[in-house]
Amino acid sequence: MLQAGAVAIVLAAASYKLFELDRYFVPKELALHLTALAAIIACVQGARRLELTRVDTLLAVYLLLGLVSAVLADNHWAAARALGITFSGLVLFRAARATAAAGWRWQLLAALSSAIVLGCITSLLQTYGVTSDFFSLNRSPGGTFGNRNFVAHLAAIGAPVLLLLLVLAPRARSILLSSLGVAILAAALVLSRSRAAMLAVIAGAAVLAIGVWLAQRRFHDPRIARRLPLAATFAAVGAAAAILVPNALNWKSDSPYLDTVTGVVNYREGSGRGRLVQYGTSLKLAAEHPLLGVGPGNWAVAYPRVAAKGDPSIDRDDGMTANPWPSSDWVAMIAERGIPATLAFVLALTGLAVLAFGAMRNSLDLEEFLTPLALVATLAATFVVGCFDASLLLATPTLFVWGLLGALATRAAVRVSIPLSTATARGLAIVGGSIIVAMLLSLRSATQLASMAMFSSATTVGAYDRASIVDPGSYRIQMRIAEIGAERGRCDLVKRHAVRAHNLFPFAPEPAHLLAPCGVRFKRR
Repeated sequence: MLQAGAVAIVLAAASYKLFELDRYFVPKELALHLTALAAIIACVQGARRLELTRVDTLLAVYLLLGLVSAVLADNHWAAARALGITFSGLVLFRAARATAAAGWRWQLLAALSSAIVLGCITSLLQTYGVTSDFFSLNRSPGGTFGNRNFVAHLAAIGAPVLLLLLVLAPRARSILLSSLGVAILAAALVLSRSRAAMLAVIAGAAVLAIGVWLAQRRFHDPRIARRLPLAATFAAVGAAAAILVPNALNWKSDSPYLDTVTGVVNYREGSGRGRLVQYGTSLKLAAEHPLLGVGPGNWAVAYPRVAAKGDPSIDRDDGMTANPWPSSDWVAMIAERGIPATLAFVLALTGLAVLAFGAMRNSLDLEEFLTPLALVATLAATFVVGCFDASLLLATPTLFVWGLLGALATRAAVRVSIPLSTATARGLAIVGGSIIVAMLLSLRSATQLASMAMFSSATTVGAYDRASIVDPGSYRIQMRIAEIGAERGRCDLVKRHAVRAHNLFPFAPEPAHLLAPCGVRFKRR
């Protein structure tokens, strides 16, 4: 189930160009939730008890605090969507850990790494002129991700595990495939020009370099001396090919790759300065709502209220945030879910790292040492990506981060054990509730996708209205129908749909502008 889900989430995309971000996000969220649903059903069949380690307990606290925050949020549709991604990610963490414990660790890691390489291949196809309705021209080459940064983030997060597979590969065929994967990842990273991904690769490489040096001193394994230079060679070839081979990209700069390298930590201008302004403003939201935040997925709802005039994160055309998420997982977590939830999450990841260091210290061979080392390097890369861009806020990196961490995780002591027999009320609530939640999340993503299809093919107001009924949480659909009503002088349409849009994003100025000629005015909140 995990292997199929990894491939499906990489390839999932829609061709509804009116929904430029959601035509990638919604299909991938559907793949994530269906994978989680299948994993729950598969895992509970033979389970007799729900056993929780300290890390599991902290993650459960994080999820529950997010649930309370979602109940109090302004936009419950956005909150449910964001919380659903968290829920499915944590389900896959448990499922991946169970899969690894059952003896399928290396098959799962190989499948996850292969899916990441497949995502990079779709980016390279777009780079070298392949066109498709499933590719976006905005921020190309994003392949089936729609944005080159998303491909690069995933490549940076998956790089440590791909190197682990290369070093420990048992056969020449596996060594060759892993080496080719390294070259493809390197090419995709260079062509993406993603600064966050570059910094994440550096962080992961630093952790691996220190760990490998310690491993070589301890085990004197010849595989390290032979295969790491091989990995470096293939990475260099991939990077060189990306720079030298002519491609179909139209960069504005004459030296785009050099500009990216020299500006990787530039915070005085451009996107670097914009991030600093955004972080400071987002922390105002956290200061106002320190315990529970503004609600999962509600950063874009609340941010315009506290943004200063000229804030680079605000779109000048509609007065809303340019992106539906902040440029940092960690800033988003504090602003949206509050300090206690963020602390629980950080402690959980710290617990994984502590367990990994303990396993490295007690390891008896190279495999036992490098597996937890790869986990620490993956955590480092994920942390750095999350400092500069969104990753765990999105479905695809959620599946891969939690899948990789679960597969690499070190076994820990059980702190809580709950019977799962469906003959008991507690067991029935846990098993049945988890399945129902996963089904509802899958249904929600499916209805969003159906609404996008209906709206894209609609030609009448009635057809547009039906699309809004299927997905009542779509601000874009509600606003488009309200705009049609304003163009035709139909205040009934404007009032109905602009009010709905206002309820979704109460600080967005456009609904109020449409409603004013119809005699409707909102009190400032």
